[in-house]
Amino acid sequence: MVGSEHLSDKAKHDLQLVNAAISGKQSAYAELMEKYRESIYFMMLKMVKNPDDAEDLTLEAFGKAFSRLEQYSPSFAFSTWLFKIASNNSIDFIRKKRIKVTSMDTGMMTDDGETIFYDAKSQTLDPEETIIYNQKVKLMRNLVSQLKPRYRELVEKRYFEELSYEEIAEELNLPLGTVKAQLFRAREFLANMIEKTKENI
Repeated sequence: MVGSEHLSDKAKHDLQLVNAAISGKQSAYAELMEKYRESIYFMMLKMVKNPDDAEDLTLEAFGKAFSRLEQYSPSFAFSTWLFKIASNNSIDFIRKKRIKVTSMDTGMMTDDGETIFYDAKSQTLDPEETIIYNQKVKLMRNLVSQLKPRYRELVEKRYFEELSYEEIAEELNLPLGTVKAQLFRAREFLANMIEKTKENI
């Protein structure tokens, strides 16, 4: 492996996993995630002081890292690169959260990227908002239908049926790490598809 001579044995093994993941081996994604998930989570928790936010940021960090694996250079350890992505993501989150709390007009971002706006007067959608919401749901279902079967099934179970990662793993008889890794890939594909949809509007 070019440029990896200076790496520790542990880092060299990580590099092998990265290369396997890039070549399409799903178990490699799962192994990388299982290896560093706890460490990333506790680093996020120290930064944001909130378990739910830390969990979300941990998942986002792996999602971003997995989508950029081809950009990783073995001039330094994969763990160093991963922790840097996680740290930067957390700093962005903290900065945006501080901006949001100063404005009454900004909403809260949900797990699936939707922004929820709060209305002190009413907790129900008016007819126009209902139409817009239904259009978004229809668009999302249409995009999901274009995913490869294995990704489509995972997204439908996670976001439409609202099953937990553990329930999906049990139902599909897959390792938990594999379910999470493949969902990251599916979300990345969806994000790219949404961007292309916006460009064509």
